[in-house]
Amino acid sequence: MMKMISRHYKKMKIAYIKVAVFVSLVSIFFLPTYQKMESTGDNIFTVYLNDTQVGIVESPEDVDRCLIAARRRLAGTSDELVLADSELRYEGSEVLWGKIDDLKSITANMTEVLKKSVKETLNRSYTVKINEYTVNLASTEEVLALLQASINRYDGDNEYYVDLVLDGNRELNVLTTQICSTKEQQEEEEAAEEVMSSAGIDAALDEIFADVEPAKEKDFADYELGLMSLTFGDTVEVVESYLQDYELTSLENAIEEVTKDQEKEQIYEVVSGDTLSQIALKNEIPLEDLIAMNETIENENSMIRVGDELIVTVPEPELSVERMEEVYYEEDYEAEIVYVDNDDWYTTQTQTLQEPSAGHRIVVANVSYRNQEETGREILKEEITYEAVPKIVERGTKIPPTYIKPISGGRQSSGFGRRKAPTRGASSYHKGIDWATPTGTAVMASSAGTVAKAGWGSGYGYVVYINHADGRQTRYGHLSKVLVSPGQTVAQGQKIALSGNTGVSTGPHVHFEILIGGSQVNPLNYLN
Repeated sequence: MMKMISRHYKKMKIAYIKVAVFVSLVSIFFLPTYQKMESTGDNIFTVYLNDTQVGIVESPEDVDRCLIAARRRLAGTSDELVLADSELRYEGSEVLWGKIDDLKSITANMTEVLKKSVKETLNRSYTVKINEYTVNLASTEEVLALLQASINRYDGDNEYYVDLVLDGNRELNVLTTQICSTKEQQEEEEAAEEVMSSAGIDAALDEIFADVEPAKEKDFADYELGLMSLTFGDTVEVVESYLQDYELTSLENAIEEVTKDQEKEQIYEVVSGDTLSQIALKNEIPLEDLIAMNETIENENSMIRVGDELIVTVPEPELSVERMEEVYYEEDYEAEIVYVDNDDWYTTQTQTLQEPSAGHRIVVANVSYRNQEETGREILKEEITYEAVPKIVERGTKIPPTYIKPISGGRQSSGFGRRKAPTRGASSYHKGIDWATPTGTAVMASSAGTVAKAGWGSGYGYVVYINHADGRQTRYGHLSKVLVSPGQTVAQGQKIALSGNTGVSTGPHVHFEILIGGSQVNPLNYLN
């Protein structure tokens, strides 16, 4: 009996195992999470995002769509631009049966990984570019406030406001500025309303008849006076950008940076009567700074000529404002100098024929400014209280002779003026310039003229004197040989002698003098 029961249980156990195997096989074939794979190499891929497993797929191409969808979900959580690391990696393997994740769950897993990998959130902001200067602000309202602060320095009555418009000269979306007049805007609106009414027709007819009638000269009371126009003196560009918090500048700091005066380099053109000290004073910079900024200036005694261009610094804000004001004023004025040309005189000769006296007038004028500096003045109306008397000056028209160094090369061995230890027999006040040079060096006429003396002179040794057309005289001393005669006409640069060591001299050299009105002057001030 026991054997029969044992045999029965053994049959049941075998049947149970068969059923279990059958159910397992059915599950493999019919459950959706498992698929039969074809043997083609790697046929199943484990997906990692930022080294975190997010799912298993049959084809990597499906993953890109999931990542795009996950990024969209992440971006929807913020109004700003969100940046997050997203490094995808796949591990492939070949299997007969594999569990595949659906794309929705992979997208959800990716979204959670991206949230933990957010790198930074960028703020929608605006970059303002003024020449080479840039500043980043949080909104267009701040941009307009910054620009408005620049013009408010000169518009105390709030007659103008700044607007942003698209720059039509740029292909990309770049904004630029437009300064508008509140008064003109109001007048345009009123004119538009009048056109729509019968009063507008009457006004139009009045305007037509006004054009026919001759224009009357305006009286002083007819001028409006005040601020007439306002523009930015620099190009302003505004572009949208995405930046981090630390890259933004507060409005208060931006206004200070843009409106405060900076030391900027400009070119100054030398005019008649200028000296280096006057130019430094005029531009409010120390003389030593002016010299340091200009390589052509060696010291405060360096020569400058009309038309020379010097570098100077002037105080100017990052964003300059140009404006025109209509002003009324009374002033004493000077009449323009009247010149009488004399063709027999050199341009260095002048004589005052009549002394001036100031006049008085009342004026309405348009005055143009760049920031605080006046750049132009146009008189619209003036009334002379009493006339100014002009200064009358007679002046020469002939170009005076030029003077050149009388030798080529040489080393300056003695300058003009007082000297401590002169050679015995020589004056303690040196009245010319000495250039040390070997005996026999060619000596040339410094300027065209007539030889007044050529021969031996006490102290000079062999010497040549030349008189010039402008009344000046040049002398060449300590020569070894004279090549010209008194009364002979010589041209500038013509060879007149050879250098030497004659007279009171301690070595071979050329002594050179220029005399004006019979007195020696420093030749270096007259050589070209």
